[in-house]
Amino acid sequence: MSTDETVTDGRLPGNIVPTHYELELIPDLDEARFSGSVVIDLEVSGSGEELSEIICNAADLEITEVRLTTAGRSESTTFTLDADAERLRIATGSPIGAGPATLSISFTGILNDMLRGFYRSTYTDGDGTHVIATTQFQSTDARRTFPCWDEPDYKATFSATLVVDPDLLAVSNTGVESESLDDDGRRRVRFARTIPMSTYLVAFVVGPLEATEPTEVHGVPVRVVHRPGQAHLTAFAIDVARHAIEYFEGYYDIPYPSDKLDLIAVPDFAFGAMENLGCVTFREVLLLVDPERASQPELQRVADVINHEIAHMWFGDLVTMKWWEGIWLNEAFATFMETACSDAYRPDWDVWTTFGRARAAALDIDSLRSTRPIEYPVITPDDAEGMFDTLTYEKGAAVVRMLEQYLGAAPFRDGVRHYLRTHAYDNTETRDLWSALEHVTGEPVGAIMESWIYQGGYPLVSVEERPEGVRLTQAQFTLDPSVADDRLWNTPIRLRTNLDGVAATHRVLLDSPMLTNANLGRVITANADGVGFYRVERNAADLASLSSDHIDDLTAPERHGFIDDAWALTRSGRLDASSYTLIAEKFASDADLTVWQALSVGLSGLTHLVDDIAEPILRSRIADTVRLRAAALGTEPGLDDSDRKRELRATVIRLMGGVGNDPATIAECRQLLDHRDTTISAAALFVTASHGDADDFARVHAAWLGADDPQSEQRNLRSLADFPDAELVMSILAETLDGRVRSQDGPYLIRRALTNRHAGVATWSFVTENWQKINELFPSNSISRMLEGVVALDHSGTASEVAEFLEYNPIPQGEIQVAQHLESLRINVAARERETGRFSKWIAS
Repeated sequence: MSTDETVTDGRLPGNIVPTHYELELIPDLDEARFSGSVVIDLEVSGSGEELSEIICNAADLEITEVRLTTAGRSESTTFTLDADAERLRIATGSPIGAGPATLSISFTGILNDMLRGFYRSTYTDGDGTHVIATTQFQSTDARRTFPCWDEPDYKATFSATLVVDPDLLAVSNTGVESESLDDDGRRRVRFARTIPMSTYLVAFVVGPLEATEPTEVHGVPVRVVHRPGQAHLTAFAIDVARHAIEYFEGYYDIPYPSDKLDLIAVPDFAFGAMENLGCVTFREVLLLVDPERASQPELQRVADVINHEIAHMWFGDLVTMKWWEGIWLNEAFATFMETACSDAYRPDWDVWTTFGRARAAALDIDSLRSTRPIEYPVITPDDAEGMFDTLTYEKGAAVVRMLEQYLGAAPFRDGVRHYLRTHAYDNTETRDLWSALEHVTGEPVGAIMESWIYQGGYPLVSVEERPEGVRLTQAQFTLDPSVADDRLWNTPIRLRTNLDGVAATHRVLLDSPMLTNANLGRVITANADGVGFYRVERNAADLASLSSDHIDDLTAPERHGFIDDAWALTRSGRLDASSYTLIAEKFASDADLTVWQALSVGLSGLTHLVDDIAEPILRSRIADTVRLRAAALGTEPGLDDSDRKRELRATVIRLMGGVGNDPATIAECRQLLDHRDTTISAAALFVTASHGDADDFARVHAAWLGADDPQSEQRNLRSLADFPDAELVMSILAETLDGRVRSQDGPYLIRRALTNRHAGVATWSFVTENWQKINELFPSNSISRMLEGVVALDHSGTASEVAEFLEYNPIPQGEIQVAQHLESLRINVAARERETGRFSKWIAS
């Protein structure tokens, strides 16, 4: 007999496979409850053992009846619900052997307020408060809506029926197959059968919502679903989705894998968006937008997220990982593809250059001792939830991009096509992609990638030009040099050189501690186009002699990498803050947005490395560094300005007023709050909030409450955390606990307040005093993200208090991320203590 004792790793036994679910749900939005039934077609494995028990997943449900049909005989069965294990154990009565079976289960549940499973979302308009029932099943929350085999490798088809009030819109993964009216007047909406897919991709949305008229894209109807009154904010999303379907069908060489695509704006949503097949759900701010009232980063963020989710329709939905340790490949590849698609959609945005900022964030985390491999064992739901982080998305995407550039874009694409065709409708492991790429390219992809996927960290690459050629060496880079070890990577290097006036790019696989190549000429950069996931050594002597000619030889991504590497070397103590300051000043005439974004991080960071006497002198020096570029750009956009130039202007304004504390800029920003160009007004809002008083706070607070588009709402809300008066900041944080700030937004508002140098300590007190309520109100996946803000509390006394509190108040679903936050905090404290005396003296001299 096979029982649950066969389970040793937290997974279901594997002796029964579901093939089809016939699901009916009846949500009661007024009572916040639902009832339902599911009929599951099963295939019992032919292992030779008869089964006396069937085990599937269920949680937070009341099971009212279970019936089992085998060999044409149907009977009611006994069952137990194991709440801790989230399993439904069903006694078969008579033992059953190999072959088909059918399980029929009736159940009820609660529409919860925790933004997972089948949950309530609300919005308020002139007619009052309205309720929506919507779903979020990734990673393991389909079981909270219906009993199922809630693991990704149990793919099955689904036929869903929703029974709803007649005036409500009902949406699921596929198009409507039929509609009818029940005797009680409710609508019975039946949806077409899906392709085989995992339970975490099933979705339902019911509520007083509207949908745009379908836009046909290669035969696929595309709609945006939204609350009433938001139709004017949907055109951009439709256009992005149209381009994305065309782009991905061309790239993958496979038609869109379902019958329709609905993009649904949900007022309350714990994640950014979710790639439910054909029924993609979003935070409103990441779907609905007026291009005339959004800044360039806000508009690009909407495009990126839409492209990310549509990329998943193939890579993630059509082909899915077998188990949660493989989620990195779904998310990393979708992040890679979102960037490629956005770059094709708006070449003027130069999205691959902008991606350097995401790569930089991943490099920072991956230079910690507490980093993790991209892929690591996942056993519990908390383990799975912890996978959704910067290392999965941004590092994963950066490593995929590095591989693509090393193999060549076309061979890489052809390998991806081979992978998708081979494994369509199935589940895979990481090695399946490497095998497909090896099959097409003939390159040892698995050997190259193993060191990048199964060990954390990355190398610091040093370049030395010697008589016998170019010598490359590698060693682990860590922000705390004392924790580095002797691990190595198979590092795909792209060297850009100049030999006798002839420029060339060379591929080198650095698979040992040291490698010498024949004379390649002068090395311009050891990270051509900044695509490598590694840092390049910069010593103080070389940096001191850095010339404008050398800077001019570098492309914008390479200049960005140069600045970002230099700041990381400063944080690690390999370079002192005064040397970084001199380097940054040499880039003051740069005209690229992404370079200036890197400069902003470093120059802002310097203000944490001086004492109170030297701080105003440093800020004045920063303003002087920025002044030349600020004067050239002005505050009025030109008619022919590109979006990137407009955002560069905004970045410089933020630096001048928010970091440089330039009085003229601060005064001018108050006059620019209502500027017709949103990019300018958004920068002015940041500067004004950073120096604002109670009247300014009231004005921004009113703008938040009165906003009629999601970007303005979020922009004003988050700026309320930037004010220098801690009491004002505490007043908006109090609104995260009483419902005036949505629970989806509260954690990120607190995270921002923690980074406020004037209110950070008070915010930490707010967190500790309200810890239990915060954990009750906010989505569980957001707590570790909220705590990222503690890295700014870089005075040793406060840092010790933070560490002690989190030691006694662990976050199981974010254990690794919290450890990373605490290590980053210790590194920031060490940098402050190491630099403050000497850097303050140097600045004041």
